[in-house]
Amino acid sequence: MRIVIAKPGLDGHDRGAKVVARALRDGGHDVIYTGLRKTPDEIVRIVNDEDAEVLGLSTLSGAHDSLIPKICQKLKISGLSNVVVFAGGIIPDRDRSDLHNSGVRAVFGPGTPTSDILHFLEEVKSRKNKHQEVGVGQDPGWHWN
Repeated sequence: MRIVIAKPGLDGHDRGAKVVARALRDGGHDVIYTGLRKTPDEIVRIVNDEDAEVLGLSTLSGAHDSLIPKICQKLKISGLSNVVVFAGGIIPDRDRSDLHNSGVRAVFGPGTPTSDILHFLEEVKSRKNKHQEVGVGQDPGWHWN
């Protein structure tokens, strides 16, 4: 799968995002890492330009509750409703349902084995192969976690 890994907002810590990007690449995926401090508009443009199927968002700054829903909304508006979005970083349990409602299909916290993310992507691919709608613009009735 073609995957963009992005760091929205002013968060300057990207070690986790780089670890995930490398693990996904080693798992056979085509991964594009955007670098630090991307705006929602920049992230959506990169997803579009790279023809990505999946977007992974990494956030440690506490701005996940405003930035991630904004990115999901911009994906929908831009005609990218088929893109599957997952998030990682410091995201409290109490905020996860709001992120799922905005279109995020999985949230991975600190210490999550990268194999869990690879299993999530296998499930996404399986559902897509069965022609089930799983992107940010659909409500497939499932979330990975």
